[in-house]
Amino acid sequence: MSGHSKWHNIQKTKGAADAKRSQAFTKIAREMIVAVKEGGSGDPNNNSRLATVIAKAKAVNMPNDNIKRTIDKALGSGNTDSFEAVTYEGYGPAGVAVIVEALTDNRQRTAPEVRHYFDKCNGNLGAIGCVSWSFDKKGVIIIDNEDGELDEDTVMMDALEAGAADFEADGEALEITTTPDDFNDVVKKLEEKGYSFVNADIEMVPQNYVQLTGEGDVSNMEKLIDMLEENEDVQNVWHNWQQD
Repeated sequence: MSGHSKWHNIQKTKGAADAKRSQAFTKIAREMIVAVKEGGSGDPNNNSRLATVIAKAKAVNMPNDNIKRTIDKALGSGNTDSFEAVTYEGYGPAGVAVIVEALTDNRQRTAPEVRHYFDKCNGNLGAIGCVSWSFDKKGVIIIDNEDGELDEDTVMMDALEAGAADFEADGEALEITTTPDDFNDVVKKLEEKGYSFVNADIEMVPQNYVQLTGEGDVSNMEKLIDMLEENEDVQNVWHNWQQD
C-alpha cells in the first residue's frame, strides 16, 4: 500500500487487486522467507516479524496453504534465497517525500533502477534520512465497513481494549493505529473477536501531506508509484502525496 492507508487509497487499488494479486503474493513470500531466516523460527508466536508478515498476507487473502508452503520453504535446508533489506529515500514531483523499501539479492541492480524511476518522473533520489524524519512508523489496521454492518463504537472499544493507540472512522473504513511493538498483539486479539482486515501492516505514516495541482505532477507521481511497485525487488512505497 502506498502512502497512508486511508480508504481512498484502498478503493483505488481494489479494482486492480486481482491483476496484482500474484505479484503481491510473490513479494510477501519473499518478505516471509527473510522473516523466517532472520527470526530463526517458523512459528509466529516466537517470531514477531513473521507474525507481522502473516497478518499482512491474510489481509490480501493469501491462502493459508501458500503461507505454510512459504514458511516450509524458508525452513528447508536446500533454500539458498538470500535477500537484504535496503531503503531508498527521495523526492517525487513538486517535492513529494517518498520512501522505498526493498528486499534485493543484488544492490547493483536495484539501486540504479530505483534512481532511474525517480529521474524519469521529475524526481530525485536523495540520501538516507532526507525524508524519513517526516514519517512515523505505526501499525495500521483497516477494517472494511462499506456495508455499515459494524458499529463504530463497538469496534473502537474492542480496538482500544486490545491495546490500540488510536481509532478513526474514515467514511467506509475503520482505521486502527498501534505502536509497532503492540501491532501483533492487537491483530491477534481483534482476529479472536472475529474481525478481518483489508490492510494490516507496519507503515511509514506521513506527518504532513502534499497536494499536487498540476496535471503533469500528478501524472508523474502516479507513474513513479506504478514503476516502483512493479519492480520485483520493491516491497513498499510510502509517500506523503494527498490523493483526496
